[in-house]
Amino acid sequence: MHVWRSDVVGSLLRPAWLQEARGQVERGTLAAAAFKRIEDRAVDEAVALQEAAGLEVITDGEMRRYAFFGHLIEAVEGFDREGGWSVTFRDAEGHAAPLRRPVVVGKLAWRRQMSVEEFTYLRGRTTRQVKVTLLSAQQAAAYYDPEFSKAAYATRDAYLADLVDFTRREIAELVRLGCEYIQIDAPQYAALLDETIREGYRQRGSDPDRLLDTCIELDNAIIDGHPGVTFGIHICRGNHKSMFYASGGYDRIAEHIFRRARFQRFLLEYDDERSGTFEPLRHVPDDRVVVLGLVSSKKPELEAAAELERRIAEASRYVPLERLAISPQCGFASTHEGNRLTPDDQRAKLELVGRTARAVWTPASTR
Repeated sequence: MHVWRSDVVGSLLRPAWLQEARGQVERGTLAAAAFKRIEDRAVDEAVALQEAAGLEVITDGEMRRYAFFGHLIEAVEGFDREGGWSVTFRDAEGHAAPLRRPVVVGKLAWRRQMSVEEFTYLRGRTTRQVKVTLLSAQQAAAYYDPEFSKAAYATRDAYLADLVDFTRREIAELVRLGCEYIQIDAPQYAALLDETIREGYRQRGSDPDRLLDTCIELDNAIIDGHPGVTFGIHICRGNHKSMFYASGGYDRIAEHIFRRARFQRFLLEYDDERSGTFEPLRHVPDDRVVVLGLVSSKKPELEAAAELERRIAEASRYVPLERLAISPQCGFASTHEGNRLTPDDQRAKLELVGRTARAVWTPASTR
């Protein structure tokens, strides 16, 4: 069992020049080859940032995606990019921002591989452990709408069966190319903590508890049969422009997720009171690792190292210290707009993750 102590969830802030180049491509004023060179530069800088921060796990910052789910929507035919139901994100100050989800409107079909380019480029740019992020069946389930999707798929289950097949094919190719760490992003699991969102599922004809059990089975099917690969699952409560869409502790889903899901690493959001207590971690099996997302990717204020160490010690009452790690609570730019932090804020946060991991888990004699 691999226990990398300092992890990163996935996305990093997109440089302004990358954002502008993406807009030029969409307007047809920048050639694809030129844009690829700009993307490569953004990934190179993301790798250098993470290495300098002392992180053990490196991603490409999701610089080639417009959102954390962009690899699926842009690589697989069958989705209307913004035709799904709208989700409202909020913050503690009462601000709100709607985000329209994709919706499946046609039979799924390959345009290209989802993340192979990301992995093959990244592995050649660092000697540290690299990670690729993919989408969970539970998140993809939110892209089915009985009205808009039924012409392509009569049922959500039929759509998700295809989704599982496509994702397994992607993982098989990643593994063939040497990928050793894959994270499945599953914010929709935490959505089932929030009663308002649960009611939304009911109104669209889905029982949220039954959907939870079904999607755990599907996510298990996605990762099954790939020996030698570490699979992590990231569960958060929404992340868009420093806002969230769900609240609540893990209590409601803990036994379902921790005991039935077969992931080796649970990357969990634990940056503020919306996340609840560490007590649900008592359900985590003895052969799993918990990555504590203690450092906020939403707020610019830098956490105190002593407070992080105190919270790690508190979590170790439920999961032994040797099976714990630390990361930011979520990505810094789950959508291309990014959270309300500066690049300097982001750098300081990543450095804090790396520094805290070394302080907690590195023997004093070897620091």
